[in-house]
Order: sequence, then structure tokens, then C-alpha cells
Amino acid sequence: MARDRAELGAFLRARRAQLTPAQAGIQEFPGPRRVPGLRREELAVAAGLSPDYYSRVEQGRQANISREVLDALARVLRLDDVERAHLHDLAAPGRPVRATGRPQRADPGLLRMVTALDHLPALILGRHSRILARNDLLAAVLGHPMTPGTSLVRWLFQDPAARERIVNWPTFARATVAALRRETARDPHDRATHRLIAELRATDPLVAAWWDDHGVREYASVVKHLRHPAAGDLHFDIEVMAAPHEPDQRLIVYTCPPESDTARLLPILASWETPSLSR
Repeated sequence: MARDRAELGAFLRARRAQLTPAQAGIQEFPGPRRVPGLRREELAVAAGLSPDYYSRVEQGRQANISREVLDALARVLRLDDVERAHLHDLAAPGRPVRATGRPQRADPGLLRMVTALDHLPALILGRHSRILARNDLLAAVLGHPMTPGTSLVRWLFQDPAARERIVNWPTFARATVAALRRETARDPHDRATHRLIAELRATDPLVAAWWDDHGVREYASVVKHLRHPAAGDLHFDIEVMAAPHEPDQRLIVYTCPPESDTARLLPILASWETPSLSR
């Protein structure tokens, strides 16, 4: 079975296991239940499919799956917009291998934005969570040099200081794993991403558990609560923007309300650093 089809079946099984017949708004089939969530037959009938056809879909034996079938499954499983897009990506027919081996350089437009945003922590993230550029305020806030070329995800999961600095580390880390899973569906042939995930799963049981849960989300707004040893608690909303000509690059900005305690502390933190742009 191709990797895409195996992932499709695993995603469908994970989602139906988390949804009871009552939650799906359907009548429970009679007989003893061996699974806590929807039975395969219950999902099939609720989606207007034959049980045999749905079995082929979940087992990776159905070559072509129409958009209408996928939308019906998404409706019954109550998938949100991100999960629905993920389902469609997993079911897409064979996709060409993208050329992702060339070294990345930060997009000039995003670099200008990082320079202009010197009053807020900001960075540019490339493929495989590689840091392409960052401003000094980001390093001051996170207490780590965040050297361009290094992996943000490896710091998050493999540096004990990250768990000390990020107060809501479990929530933020789980969201990161879900975003990585979403990334693999967009480009299933990217071996470097799969190697990174395998490494993280092997070294952290939490990553393995979250990965097996098949949760997905976009790199989008996430709340981050930091505890700086000198400045105290800092609260940020993490905003993410993609480069129109560089879809593999994202500008990540730590934002906060202008009158908040965090906003008042940022100029102090910035004054402790020598202004520069690391890239």
C-alpha cells in the first residue's frame, strides 16, 4: 500500500474512533461493540456508501475517490476545514516529487518585514522547521541564539530549556506536531521531513503519542506563554504568514496587545540586545 493511502486509512480510523454514533447523529447498529467509536459500517451508511466500498477506501484498496465521497465522509466525521483539506490531500492521486533539495535563502520580502518588525519577536521559518532569519528580540525572548540554519522544532523538543521557558509547552508542542502532520500530507515525498518526525518520535514518547493521534492543524494563530528569568511572564499570540512566491517559507511574528504588560516589557528586553538581523 502506498504511503498516502496508508495515511488516509489511518486518519479515517483515528477520526471514527473518536466519534460515537450519537455524536455523529446516527442510530447505533445493534450487536456487541468492539470499538468505542463509529463502526466502519456505521460510517459507510451515514456517508451514503456501501460498507464494501468504504472498506476499500480505509484499507487503501480504492484507487480513485471522488470529491463527493470525501466530502460525505468529512461531514459525518465532523471534520473542520483543516481536517477536511488534510483528508483531500491524503486521497489525492499520485503527486509529482517536488525538488526540495536546494538550499533555502530567506525571501527578500519577508526579510524586509523581519527588519521592520524589530519591536516584536519575529523569524522566518523554512522547510523542515529550519530557521532562515530572525531578529534579536526573538533570541532575547526565547533565551536561545536561534541561529539561522538550525531547527526550531529540534530546539522545542530536544532542548530542556524550551520546556522551562514555554509555560504552556504541552499545548504548543502538540500543535506543532499536528502542523508537521499537515505538512507531510502536502508533500508526502519529502524524505527529510519524515526523517525529522521519525527522530522526534524516537526521542520523545509525547511526540509519538501525538503523532499516532493523527491530529492536524495549520501553522496558524497559537497562544504562547513564556516565563523570562528577568522580565517575568510574557504572553504572545503567534501569527503566521506565508510568502506568495515561496510557499515553503513562513514569517512568524510574536504579537501582543499594545497596552499589555508584555508590550511594555519588550522595549526593555530589546535594549539588552545589540540591534542586528541574523540570517
